[in-house]
Amino acid sequence: MAYLFHFTTSMHTEIQLIVTPEQAAKEVLLKEKVAEKLGIESNRINAIRIIRKSIDARIAPPRINLALQVYLDKDFPANDKADMEYQFVGDKPAIIVIGAGPAGLFASLKLLKLGVRPILIDRGKDARERKLDIAQLNRNKGLNMDSNYCFGEGGAGTFSDGKLYTRSKKKGNVRGVLETFHSHGAKDEILYEAHPHIGSDNLPLIVESMRKAIVSHGGEVHYGKKLIELLIEDEHITGCKTEDGSVFKAKALILATGHSAHDIYEMLYEQGIELEPKGFAMGVRVEHSQELIDSIQYHTKIKNEYLPAAPYSLVEQVDGRGVYSFCMCPGGHIVPAGTATESIVVNGMSASKRNSPYANSGIVVEIHPDDIPAEFEKYGVLKGLKFQ
Repeated sequence: MAYLFHFTTSMHTEIQLIVTPEQAAKEVLLKEKVAEKLGIESNRINAIRIIRKSIDARIAPPRINLALQVYLDKDFPANDKADMEYQFVGDKPAIIVIGAGPAGLFASLKLLKLGVRPILIDRGKDARERKLDIAQLNRNKGLNMDSNYCFGEGGAGTFSDGKLYTRSKKKGNVRGVLETFHSHGAKDEILYEAHPHIGSDNLPLIVESMRKAIVSHGGEVHYGKKLIELLIEDEHITGCKTEDGSVFKAKALILATGHSAHDIYEMLYEQGIELEPKGFAMGVRVEHSQELIDSIQYHTKIKNEYLPAAPYSLVEQVDGRGVYSFCMCPGGHIVPAGTATESIVVNGMSASKRNSPYANSGIVVEIHPDDIPAEFEKYGVLKGLKFQ
């Protein structure tokens, strides 16, 4: 939308508006509403920046809540992205990062800011190469157990959605995460949408930009390197070894391998690293007509063309146990997300336009360690993985 800008400092007026979906989508109509709110002529408005945007669909017809910064007369916003302040670390001490999903990429970028050299290792391939293996999987031509929807550059989110929403308000600097994605190519909308979303059509280029930043600032990135052993001397990490025989040396190592890498937990167990069982969630993925979800959420049989595909969130307590929706994908698809040939696992994804006629969501229930049947007790702390 042409009226959206991002900037650092300038004089501006901040206002809040409740508008129709069409008024929120069209620059000329939004300017008219802003001018009416301020009691001025619309030609005095030079730029409008959205700070927050959300949909109020509690009653029909839905309305859009906006918090805006308005620039008048000779005031203009600067169109700058956040400065990530990465240092060059080519000659600095190294830390090994295992896994190039979001945790591993963000850990590596944080190390650049701290002046530490990341050595990023992943069993999978870069995003461009992953596309080929995923295309083969989608055509039922075979599963590459090290390059698929879960493993490879960007991790599971790259090709299975990329939503950027957390229910928790205690997870640290969420805004900083969004600004990092934005600085590496994500659209402006993720900085102000109530439920920001990048989309699996845009994420490959964004994670590639992150990888290029790591390398250009002196870090290392290695794909096709599957961790098989931690190198430990006198109870201290000295490095690691990968399946192809490569050895990487460092005095510290960050494991960011994700929950699908069961072999990593087994490796840790075999090496005597202390582990403990924890709860997790299991369930099914449910697919619906997006038209049905829109009609329920927006209280109308015909959705306004300026409204996005509607999401939903379900949370319930049953006998003291949480049952809830997870990774809800409006206007999306169900994809095969398994990493092994002997199991069937699915996930959901949405492209940035969310224009599929289908919606889907995981519906899961809490599983406590005590729920695991007795037959799995022989596996000790790994009993949850074996149960899965």
